[in-house]
Amino acid sequence: MLCAAGRPLRLVPWLAVPFLFSGSVLGLTGLGDLLLGTAGSVTLSSPLFGAGVAVGVVSSGTVTWAAPWQRTWLRWPYLAAVMCLGIAVDGLPVPPAVSLPVGLPLLALLVTQYFRDRRRTAALAKAGLTTPPC
Repeated sequence: MLCAAGRPLRLVPWLAVPFLFSGSVLGLTGLGDLLLGTAGSVTLSSPLFGAGVAVGVVSSGTVTWAAPWQRTWLRWPYLAAVMCLGIAVDGLPVPPAVSLPVGLPLLALLVTQYFRDRRRTAALAKAGLTTPPC
């Protein structure tokens, strides 16, 4: 079982985690292509979705499931469906006009959330409140 760190994650934001991660990586890739001056589209790949699924697996230990059956019957089929989607769209070109406006705001959202959680965790540690050990 995975260790839960920080606050619990609600179900709906967890459902978005693989897509948020994959979208932000796609935006960074598009930005890199733009900065390097390589003309063309960014290509979706199944490893990109696989990394998003891996982030979903790791973060699934922190989800507050509404019902016990969801832990098994929603978590694994959902992540498998996201991976199947990644295999289905493997090689699909995404123009920079789409990858940058979608991916960079997602990246900003993830970085902002990281720093918010980091400040919250530091405030909890300073107050003497800690999360239970694994």
